[in-house]
Amino acid sequence: MTQTKPSRPAAAPVAWSANQYLKFEDERTRPVRDLLAAVPTREARRVVDLGCGPGNSTALLIARWPGAAVHAIDSSDDMVRAARQRVPRATVELADIATWRADGPWDVMLANAVLQWVPDHASLLSRLAAALAPGGSLAIQMPDNLAEPCHRLMERVAHEGPWRAKLAGADIRTRLESADGYYAWLRPRCARVDIWRTTYHHPLAGIDGVVEWFKGSALRPFLAPLAAEDQAAFLRRYRDLLAGAYRTQPDGVVLLPFPRLFVVATR
Repeated sequence: MTQTKPSRPAAAPVAWSANQYLKFEDERTRPVRDLLAAVPTREARRVVDLGCGPGNSTALLIARWPGAAVHAIDSSDDMVRAARQRVPRATVELADIATWRADGPWDVMLANAVLQWVPDHASLLSRLAAALAPGGSLAIQMPDNLAEPCHRLMERVAHEGPWRAKLAGADIRTRLESADGYYAWLRPRCARVDIWRTTYHHPLAGIDGVVEWFKGSALRPFLAPLAAEDQAAFLRRYRDLLAGAYRTQPDGVVLLPFPRLFVVATR
């Protein structure tokens, strides 16, 4: 269950875009709604949103626990600006989850669609769980789609194109552990660990909609090191490959299968 990764060139800094991410706000927010519905903690005084993005998940925390002091962090300046504007009631801080000091106790800790970008889940989850208050919950949702055509094809384009050297360190996603692994890491510190996997079928506006979806998430590390002309060429090649991997419905919609792993650990 120990995660080890081969050494590789450092990835280029990723410039996240709140506007691009929020083009699919309803679809991206549905999994966190489902996640929070499974959190058993009823009363909360201190709540934190780890990797809050543009604040859509933070707003759900405020609605669920209106009396709590809500804190949020994100490593992107653009996301922090968007979150501060959207949820002025929350304290929003620019910080990296990997180095953030989890000064507890926290009644609820949310990590929605973010820990796939953070390495060493074994030590990270142990540290986060240790910061929970008695009865507090750590709620996690992570895309589990590295084996899906959408991700395999972006890796293929990165490896086959003239930009191969530039993108040698671009695949920065953390490979997820099995459900058994997450259970084993969290159970020593938590009384209850609930784990499940759900595949959503997001209705997107054709193949171009699929490309736009990933331009707000998984494609960004691949595009960041490239000049504008190479970005456009990368996206054209990626789109052509996607068109052979996904069916377009008669109404023009592509149903994008998107598996996600959920964990709720309660101390």
